[in-house]
Amino acid sequence: MLIEVYGTGCTRCSALFETVQALCREEGIQAEVRKVSDFPSMLRKGIMSLPAVAVDGDVKVVGRVPSREELLDWIKSAQK
Repeated sequence: MLIEVYGTGCTRCSALFETVQALCREEGIQAEVRKVSDFPSMLRKGIMSLPAVAVDGDVKVVGRVPSREELLDWIKSAQK
């Protein structure tokens, strides 16, 4: 599983990246968590507001920090 956190390095984006990593670790989820900060990649995905999260290429949220519960639901759904 690939989880991508899109952001430019602002506090919210960095905190979201750390939250996703911690959540995967705590739940024993095998996933590659990648920080994406280059604008061409964001534009190709249609991301115009940050932060954003994609799970296995499917953009789940744009422009806000999701709750841990939302993140966990998306990740577990992708595992099925």
